[in-house]
Amino acid sequence: MRSLTSYPQLAGELFETVQLSGTFSDSKTFVDAVPDRELEEIRERFEREHEKPDFDIEEFVLESFTLPEDPVTAADPSMLSMEWYIDGLWPHLIRDPSEEHEWSTLLSVPCRYVIAGGRFRESYYWDTYFTAIGLAVTGRIDLIAELAENFAALIDQYGCVPNGNRLYYVSRSHPPMFCHLLDILESERGTEAIRSYLPKLRREYEFWMDGSEEVTAADPASRRVVRTDRGVLNRHWDDRAAPREESYREDVDLAEATGREKRRLYRDVRAACESGWDFSSRWLEDQDDLATIRTTELLPVDLNALCYAMENKLSRWERTFGNRERAERYAQAAERRRRAVEELCWDDEAGFYFDHCWSEGRRTETWSLAAVVPLFCRMATEEQAAAVADHLEERFLHPGGLVTTLTESGEQWDFPNGWAPLHWMAAVGLYQYGHERLAETIAGRWLDLNRAVFDRNGLMLEKYDVTGGSGVGGGGEYPLQFGFGWTNGVVLALPALFY
Repeated sequence: MRSLTSYPQLAGELFETVQLSGTFSDSKTFVDAVPDRELEEIRERFEREHEKPDFDIEEFVLESFTLPEDPVTAADPSMLSMEWYIDGLWPHLIRDPSEEHEWSTLLSVPCRYVIAGGRFRESYYWDTYFTAIGLAVTGRIDLIAELAENFAALIDQYGCVPNGNRLYYVSRSHPPMFCHLLDILESERGTEAIRSYLPKLRREYEFWMDGSEEVTAADPASRRVVRTDRGVLNRHWDDRAAPREESYREDVDLAEATGREKRRLYRDVRAACESGWDFSSRWLEDQDDLATIRTTELLPVDLNALCYAMENKLSRWERTFGNRERAERYAQAAERRRRAVEELCWDDEAGFYFDHCWSEGRRTETWSLAAVVPLFCRMATEEQAAAVADHLEERFLHPGGLVTTLTESGEQWDFPNGWAPLHWMAAVGLYQYGHERLAETIAGRWLDLNRAVFDRNGLMLEKYDVTGGSGVGGGGEYPLQFGFGWTNGVVLALPALFY
């Protein structure tokens, strides 16, 4: 296995010079570039030349590195339907097995994988599941099996599925969706197809629960676990407390603009990236100020619902393969978690799920679509699901689908944006609890918005404005991206949910 040395250490002073100078508008460009010669040789040349009066850092980088490219282009919507465009886009998003280049940040995986598109030139953990539900509709089951093989290989190497298959992502994971990917395989190939993956899924669970035996009331938090008076629950975390390599300038600037202790700020920023919701007002103490981010102080309702699903699926599969003692342990863990989430995250008066701030011993007040994940994972009671459904219809539903939060902060995982993965989990969750009419309304509005934007622009977007206007999403720390893996997957899968 390759050394987990960070990219700043690999590139030295050159890295900071490029990233802090704003040589590229997107900080991710440089860490995805591949050196054209030995990195040590490039560093030595930089040290000799960079103080010369006529030194040009951009020219130096262009001479020394091959920059990444984005192969996704717009279609002529008068010639292609949205579905035909998506089908023709797969070859541009599917990558052959990657082998490690000595100085590239790309991690090796044994099989083909699917990228999201745009600046996202690698596979992402939770994105992969939402892409796979579309692949299943189009009969690409062999590719889904390859995606599962990649997850298994990454768990073998790193103990988890990293945020993405890049060196700079290995210190954190992403919302745990491996067991849901295995669900697709099981439905297509039978339960026996799961057997070889069971040890990998156990190991992923151990990653999320690492430290759970050591945490105490006096010292309640360790990595991704927190002991509460209702039991152990999960939070997001990153093992590094430093600026993100792929957003280095942005993180350094944020730290310099606030009086917060830098390591803690960097950790909270990185932990929010593990959540997939980077960034959202749900992580902020002051909903208008990213510097007040406090991700590691929160017990996210969606993460704990996904961990509950992992425990339940482990229990079912262990029992199927004759491991009754393990099956019972996972079942008990799932029931303990369900009760703890109900106590700490469910607000009976509001009739909705909220994240829990463990450091303050209270629920947060941010209304967000994280509340649909307990329905998706079958963690809610019938009464809780009905209450959530009412609020979705009354508060979150707009002409283009569901808004992510009710807070307009300028962050991309907030009002007025809607996202494909949350629409899928909302529709599936509502459908499972018998709210088919609302599920179909939400799915229909989202698909109509996707189609209307495609018919105008010839592109599939990362996110959309569901409240009206052009429908084009915005906000966040980078420009809107096109492609787009999980949007394409959900577009194909949603109709199959109802017909």
